[in-house]
Amino acid sequence: MNKSLVSTRTLVMTAVSIAFCLLLPLLVRFIPNGGVMLSPMHIPVLIAGLTFGWPAGLITGIVGPLLSSAVTGMPPAPVLPGMMVELAIYGFVTGFMINGHFKNQRNYRNLYISMITAMLVGRVAAGLVHGLLFSAGAGYSLKIWVTSYFIKTLPAIGIQILIIPSIVIALTRAGLAVGDET
Repeated sequence: MNKSLVSTRTLVMTAVSIAFCLLLPLLVRFIPNGGVMLSPMHIPVLIAGLTFGWPAGLITGIVGPLLSSAVTGMPPAPVLPGMMVELAIYGFVTGFMINGHFKNQRNYRNLYISMITAMLVGRVAAGLVHGLLFSAGAGYSLKIWVTSYFIKTLPAIGIQILIIPSIVIALTRAGLAVGDET
């Protein structure tokens, strides 16, 4: 396949992923704590990295929350820097692992390893960012980090682990994944 078509397709899929970063939070807006509990913006970022590669995942992870915050106010400004770091790492790590380490072998094992690694690294990095931002004022603590990034988001983690690998495999079978264009 023509290399420019691949780049165009990846660019379009990245834009679609960013659009989902705006749409999905709006769908859970009226559920109490829906944004935290369901982490809807995480889904398109993880899918972008796993399916379209690390550049698409990284860009979606940075632009998605930034644009969503500007347009909808979600995430709010104090949360935005940590979320951008977290999601950028999700997109980069998943894409780097699946396309580099696993050489485009998108099976459930490789997808789970890539996702869980990205989710842990992203949460640690976001915690560090929030620790730096909030340490002077409210006093960010390990307890706050664990509660914010693991306990309150447990439903989201479960949903992501259950649905994302199947979506990525379906997109791969449809020929949309990076590495399918040869």
